[in-house]
Amino acid sequence: MSFRTTPLLMAGVLALVLATGACGGSASDAADDKEIKIGAWYPLTGPVAASGVPQHAGADAYFKMINDKGGINGRKVNWIVKDNAFDPQQTVQIARELVGQEKVVAIVAANGTAQGEATFPFVLQQSKVPIFNELGGAATWYTPPRPGLFGVQTLYEDQAAALAAWVAEDGAKKVLVVHSDPAAFVNVAKQVAPVLQKAGPGASAELLSVKFQSTDYSPVIAQVKAKKPDAIILILASPEAAAFLKEAKLQGLSVPAYGYAPTAAASTLALAGDAAEGFRAVQLVRSPIDSDPSVAEFRDAMAKYAPKQQADFIALWGWTAAKVFVQVAQTVQGPITSQSLVAAYEKAGNIDPGVAPVMSFSADKHLGTRAVQKVVVKGGKFESQGDFYTPPDR
Repeated sequence: MSFRTTPLLMAGVLALVLATGACGGSASDAADDKEIKIGAWYPLTGPVAASGVPQHAGADAYFKMINDKGGINGRKVNWIVKDNAFDPQQTVQIARELVGQEKVVAIVAANGTAQGEATFPFVLQQSKVPIFNELGGAATWYTPPRPGLFGVQTLYEDQAAALAAWVAEDGAKKVLVVHSDPAAFVNVAKQVAPVLQKAGPGASAELLSVKFQSTDYSPVIAQVKAKKPDAIILILASPEAAAFLKEAKLQGLSVPAYGYAPTAAASTLALAGDAAEGFRAVQLVRSPIDSDPSVAEFRDAMAKYAPKQQADFIALWGWTAAKVFVQVAQTVQGPITSQSLVAAYEKAGNIDPGVAPVMSFSADKHLGTRAVQKVVVKGGKFESQGDFYTPPDR
């Protein structure tokens, strides 16, 4: 028996397919009474795994603790994480898998500025799936606020402003900013000079670019010594900051060094050893050795759920991102969907994670905080210097 396709039959089949697709719904419409399915991407391998692995461990420990306590309003968190090796193209593919196949209602506590931004057209604009508390970000993410994008991390640009004010406060006049060469690092490094000139009249800042993932800092230190700065600001990944500090000590460079938050990590201490002593940095969270009960809860959870991972600053970043999401999600009355989560964030004022600054969001304010805290390496550990404070405007 032969079968012939007619235009009328084709039209009917097409209508059926479209109707079936419409009835299937989308991730943003999905709601489950038993679980909340969310996703994330992390550099668990590759050049910045030293940050990605502990960040993932901290967030994972918090979600596991919450699940053991009954979840979010009775719903368990199903956090699906995929390794992007810090590659934007891989991240886009991961985003398609999380949204299209896994049907997550949100991306939560993921990692990477360029990586996250590469997914915006598909995730935020096309799929209308929100991204909450990405570890990274740029000023253009939040000014003006983008629909569905909310953050908890003080911008790298504001961290640079804080460092500029700090070196000026310490009396530096000739500052050298050593930074990796990708555009994201360059943009942060450029924020130092304007704030420095306002905070310290007569002070100046020069930039020194270093190839990303460099391991031999001998020629870099030689260049630094030739420029004779009285303060150095490092806008580098943690392993590279450690390489800088170690080579600086080897070559007898004793100029005080300051770094933005990614450099204030256990990996910096482990790799630099005693060369890190006296290193100054800004941080986004309290010191992991703090006696505060919220920090003690973090240490206890890490010992239980991630015993092989050190409870350091970077793990505490992940913990904070997960905790703020849960605190906001707990305010949702009824089904937890992409839309209800966005609505909850838009009216989430005075969210206090304890381990980090108090966060406030609104329909017009999608970045929870601008605050940082000073930390200094003493006796091989990062110690907090004072409380959280807001950096000067850029």
